[in-house]
Amino acid sequence: MSTVSPDPSFGHVVVAGGSVSGLLAALVLSRHADRVTVLERDHYPGGPEPRSGVPQSRHTHVLLTSGIQALDELLPGVVDELRAADAPYLSVPADVGVWQAGQWVSRDHPSQPVMSASRPLLEQLVRRRVLAAPRIRVWTSTAVTGLLGRADQVTGVTVRDRGTDQQSERAIEADLVVDATGRASRFDEWLAGLGGAPVAEETLETGRAYATCVFHADEQHFDRQLRGFYIVPEAAQTLGAIILPAEGDRWMATLSGPRGQAPPTDPAGFVDFARDLPHQAPHTFLRSARPIGKPVGYRHTGNRRRRYDQGRDRRGLLVVGDAACAFNPVYGQGVSVAAMNATALERLLTGTRVLPSTHRMQRVILRSSQAAWEIATGADSHMPGAEGNAARTGPLDLLLNRYLDRVRDRVPGDPVVCRAFRDVLFLLAPPSSLLTSYQVVRRSLLHPVAAPRSDVLTP
Repeated sequence: MSTVSPDPSFGHVVVAGGSVSGLLAALVLSRHADRVTVLERDHYPGGPEPRSGVPQSRHTHVLLTSGIQALDELLPGVVDELRAADAPYLSVPADVGVWQAGQWVSRDHPSQPVMSASRPLLEQLVRRRVLAAPRIRVWTSTAVTGLLGRADQVTGVTVRDRGTDQQSERAIEADLVVDATGRASRFDEWLAGLGGAPVAEETLETGRAYATCVFHADEQHFDRQLRGFYIVPEAAQTLGAIILPAEGDRWMATLSGPRGQAPPTDPAGFVDFARDLPHQAPHTFLRSARPIGKPVGYRHTGNRRRRYDQGRDRRGLLVVGDAACAFNPVYGQGVSVAAMNATALERLLTGTRVLPSTHRMQRVILRSSQAAWEIATGADSHMPGAEGNAARTGPLDLLLNRYLDRVRDRVPGDPVVCRAFRDVLFLLAPPSSLLTSYQVVRRSLLHPVAAPRSDVLTP
């Protein structure tokens, strides 16, 4: 008589970090584990409120088309829940004035959807769905302080309670530890403390800084045909802006500048900063709107990728989200890539009869971040003051950038080039597609640049 082997299990999984990337990783792994424990430094708020452990929670967020698809694959119906909670659903460029290459992108080009829900709302809905899974439990106000095990085998973590008189550390054993603690992760230091070799890093820093302010705008102050602005920062024009609606009849405005030109964090100075943008439309809107509170600044905009996929297999440890690969936040990729990390892991694990090694899982995670990394570092490499070992400044890089400049110049007026370029930015197609598409190459090299559009309201 034959017997059916039980499904393979990771046993006990500990996830350090209970934000979006950690929650989605916990959800996927709970389907292949006996139990999952999520360790979160913060105390979760009761509603959609910013929290200190998520510095980005007060800034503009965009869920790209790829992120919408990935999130709905992981949590069917959650996108409908977001829309029911008044999260704006926008087509780009049809609903958003996009300024690029010295002109407005034509709004009658084919569009793809994005969502501009606030980070607290998105995280609350994801958290509610994930923590309802029967194998997942969460410990809040719990800080991870170190790793257990050896250099080649992580067997758990040490933790300490926060906000209580109890300061002693205790150990939590695990068969798999997931680092989802973000760009400030210290897991590489703790691995070194176990005798491990340093984790290779790729970095690129431009010194860009940004600030976000929330506004209320009466209907008469904003044309109903238009639901936002995106001023694309480029090497020749380094100021940027993104102004999008959020739930609750609010508008989130994020302004950015290069090193030495950080947007002010007082409302009047913030609005006045927008005067220097390459078109007056965003400044006109902000000047007529009413700020809700003070602007909040942010300066940690470097790109950093920790190459846990290289070298020896670090058994028992998996690194996801910004802890593995962090991008300049001005490109709006982070939450979408977190969801894509999780879907890539789910596809690897679905139907498996033998659990993959952590090394293989790590390669899959990094591969799902590759397109976003290429976009962010490709754009930042040519910004003034860019520095780091991930900068692309070799002869072939310069030649490629000359071609991409021709692509970008044709985005505003050419619907074929616009569609291809937008699909790359929205992580629906790899950057290499701009080189392999005959139509894009032909139009970029042979077609003239369309006459500039000066009126954002002209489709």
